Amino acid sequence: MSSPAGALPAHIAIIMDGNGRWAKARGLPRSEGHKAGTGTAKAIVTHCRRLGVRHLTLYTFSSENWARPKDEIGFLFGLLADFMTRELPSLMEQSIRLLVLGELDDLPFATRKVLEHAIKKTAQNTAMTLNLALNYGSRAEIVRAARRLVEDGLAPDQVTEAALAARLYTAGQPDPDLIIRTSGELRLSNYLMFQAAYSELSFTDTLWPDFSPAHLDAALADFAGRGRRFGKVEDE
Repeated sequence: MSSPAGALPAHIAIIMDGNGRWAKARGLPRSEGHKAGTGTAKAIVTHCRRLGVRHLTLYTFSSENWARPKDEIGFLFGLLADFMTRELPSLMEQSIRLLVLGELDDLPFATRKVLEHAIKKTAQNTAMTLNLALNYGSRAEIVRAARRLVEDGLAPDQVTEAALAARLYTAGQPDPDLIIRTSGELRLSNYLMFQAAYSELSFTDTLWPDFSPAHLDAALADFAGRGRRFGKVEDE
């Protein structure tokens, strides 16, 4: 059950960490780190599309990030709206479908409208799915799915892993094969915890604005050499 050499993950998830530290190291405001991070995001999305990755999930704004200063939050959502408006033609050209994992209703009106428009516009694209985890927390996602099991009236013996998975934001998509976190932190930070049960994890000290397609290729090469047995005994 080992991955063959050169195996490509069907689903890559990334925790994009280190924008603030990148800016601080250069004597710049945090906003400049976030701007640089959007450039990295664009490059990685394009590279994944070129490689043939079918699903890419980017941890864009966690539910815990609301604790940041209000001016930084406002800047982040303005930056996101501008980025999505600017990049929508590219998503269409590359046939990339956009989805949001998280509660859109809590986002600023202007940002929400831009995202809703992009989601609708790209709905028929088929080459790759780009998930933005926005206002997202994995524990809240699991609780939301459990509430839907109750609302749907499932009997106890109908409550299965598959039934719960079908009510997650990622319903219909494969679980991440590979989760990458930049900036040297070694934790998942409430990210895709149900879906990550058998994900391979990759941690790098590289700060997100410095993370390049070459860094991604290195993580993919390492992934291809790992044995993924999913709890089964390795073949003799």
